[in-house]
Amino acid sequence: MKFKFGMLAAALALGTAAHAQTKWDLPAAYPATNFHSVNLATFASDVAKATDGKLTITVHPGASLFKAPEIKRAVQGGQAQAGEILLANFQNEWQMFGADGLPFLATSYAESKKLYEAQKPMLEKKLGEQGMQLLYTVPWPPQGIYSKNPVASAADLKGSKWRAYSPATSRIAELVGAQPVTVQAAELSQALATGAVETNMTSGATGVDSKFYEHLKFYYDVQAWLPKNAVIVNKRAFDALDKPTQDALLKAAAEAETRGWAASQKVNTDTLAVLKANGMSVEPPSATLKSDMMKVGDTMLKEWLEKAGPEGQAMLDAYRK
Repeated sequence: MKFKFGMLAAALALGTAAHAQTKWDLPAAYPATNFHSVNLATFASDVAKATDGKLTITVHPGASLFKAPEIKRAVQGGQAQAGEILLANFQNEWQMFGADGLPFLATSYAESKKLYEAQKPMLEKKLGEQGMQLLYTVPWPPQGIYSKNPVASAADLKGSKWRAYSPATSRIAELVGAQPVTVQAAELSQALATGAVETNMTSGATGVDSKFYEHLKFYYDVQAWLPKNAVIVNKRAFDALDKPTQDALLKAAAEAETRGWAASQKVNTDTLAVLKANGMSVEPPSATLKSDMMKVGDTMLKEWLEKAGPEGQAMLDAYRK
């Protein structure tokens, strides 16, 4: 009898394990209403449906679980199973992470896609070496210049308090003589309200998220670069999933990438209209400002290539083919 009971208990335990639910946390840095976060929520929902609830992913937007610079390390160390990062934030760690943050290297969605194709194999290899796997990427809309005062040339940015969120944006500040102030997206509204930030280079989407129009008056649509967010997963957490669950996760990720790129383009048009509707002057840059910023881009590309070496040159050659 005891033997039969033992067999029954073992069978029940196996059955429970077979239907066990795996729960993942996915920290993200941007507000729940941001298009990246909305896409993440849809991705998590798709995964839950496709796996019959076997894998559930809880998205933590707005830097509520980890701050933006901490997310990559959290995923790498297994404190979170997955996460969304802005690749350009980690350029100091590996130059290739910052390729899509170089001003005027890729300035349209078509160019950004081409750059991603050149960057992706190297990106996957590096993340793999760090114990992670790339699930998908989505670009931000093209980056423009926000300012409290009119900007006709780079000289007008001199001395202004410039919001920096990556090594590249800090370097731009240095090159135009602005004062870099490191502020992540979650603290941006407060920095604008207190006057800690007077100029900024980011997308229309971030401008709407943080209501820039309440504090800044001008937006110059210079379309300087399209930085990408990447959704990454801890490799051990991924490997622990059974094959059907892995396949469902990868399929949902591929769909999220396609959906996210399309959403980014729509958001670019929509958010610039919102900035205008709220009284912000939205204009193309003057010929002088554009020329000045392109010189900044040339300098930064040369500096980046010196640091990135043959790997960077190989990526650039593949992109320019």
